[in-house]
Amino acid sequence: MTESRSVVITGASTGIGYATAADLAGRGWQVFAGVRKQEDATRLAEALGERIVPLILDVTDAGTLRDGAREVAQRLEGRPLSGLVNNAGIAVAGPILHLPEEEMTRQLDVNVTGPLRTVQAFAPLLGAKRDHDGPAGRIVNISSVAGFSAAPLMAPYSCSKHALEAFTESLRREMLMYGIEVVAINPGPIATPIWDKAEQLDRERYAGTDYVEAIDRILKYMLKRGRDGLPPERVARAIHKALTDPKPKLNTVITPEPFTQWLTGHLPRRKVDRMIAKGLGLTPQVLKR
Repeated sequence: MTESRSVVITGASTGIGYATAADLAGRGWQVFAGVRKQEDATRLAEALGERIVPLILDVTDAGTLRDGAREVAQRLEGRPLSGLVNNAGIAVAGPILHLPEEEMTRQLDVNVTGPLRTVQAFAPLLGAKRDHDGPAGRIVNISSVAGFSAAPLMAPYSCSKHALEAFTESLRREMLMYGIEVVAINPGPIATPIWDKAEQLDRERYAGTDYVEAIDRILKYMLKRGRDGLPPERVARAIHKALTDPKPKLNTVITPEPFTQWLTGHLPRRKVDRMIAKGLGLTPQVLKR
């Protein structure tokens, strides 16, 4: 059955964003697919068909978001926007003692302030205004299981996802007056290009620190998790459900490691600390060798 709805997706060029654009377009949605480069816009339009409307959006640039919102409004011709998927994000990592402060700033600018800019630009089209006439839309924020627990050497990314959880909860309560649902999707390891990007963990930058061995271990672990991760289409289906369920779950966890996720959430935190430290070589014995 064709679903005559509309959605804006940020970060649609690859991974979860691309899979979600393809999934929703296949269901009949008009998909406004946010990308940063014109070549990605052309590629999406050619690959996914006429229901895709590429938008040049950079979540660190409020001007591109305002321009995108104006284009969406023109194309909808007065119809409400059904959904906004805040998916654009990066993963920055490194030991806190040696992390350049600009790296933390960059991480939070994309993953936290980016959704803020995006919501401010597109929320009126979802119904966040006094004179809105029509059904209220929904906001789906792509968070992570890292929004519930923080791994060592991944502080910037974990901080951004913890912050996004707080952003989602505050926004959900603020949007009650407009009837706009705001929920989060929390993926675990998903097979997407984010695992292969250099900003994931720049080993050479920290080669002279006490953390180099732990960095090598976690990098190997993360790359394996990425290769063994779930396909992004699994997340795309969850996003569709979050956009359409009469009463969507506030958090939807999608992970190939449900037991591990449950275990780390229920064991005493100091025990989890010791388990992680042993696995990554973050124990005092390492320094005494």
